[in-house]
Amino acid sequence: MIVPVPAAEPLVGALRAELDGHAVPAHVTVMAPFLPTAALDAATVAELAATVATVPAFDVEFRAVCWFDERLVWLAPEPAGPFVELTRAVGDRFGLLPYGGEHGAEPVPHLTVAYDAPVERLRAAAAELARGLPVSTRIEQAVLFVETDGRWSPHTPLPLGTRSGTGVRIEG
Repeated sequence: MIVPVPAAEPLVGALRAELDGHAVPAHVTVMAPFLPTAALDAATVAELAATVATVPAFDVEFRAVCWFDERLVWLAPEPAGPFVELTRAVGDRFGLLPYGGEHGAEPVPHLTVAYDAPVERLRAAAAELARGLPVSTRIEQAVLFVETDGRWSPHTPLPLGTRSGTGVRIEG
């Protein structure tokens, strides 16, 4: 499950095509892996939609180029909190950890741009990204993606909630 960031495509699209290779649009991952496609019945998808809708839509800005080791270049969202909130809500509801717990239980929201390329190429990509920042946008939905025969494709859009007055009004 991801949060697409179409506003970042002009900056990251070509780099992601060259240096990421997943053919998924620019995004911040909320939960991967999620449930197997066979487990995505209507009730499960409705539960997921209701869980996502507990987090209100929000504005975000990507201002910084960051690294995981010297292997992965990513953009940092500010604020990161709503992405963490989404990840925790989905994880708590479905008993999941981001990346299966491989990188710890605490999510680090990020928009992956490039990885596992020669470090000189990654450095050049990072410099190119820095010249194009910041990227600002409004986040209003997540999207459930599924893998079929090694290819990822969108399954279900999942709208975030909206704030109304002092409470949260859920749209769905």
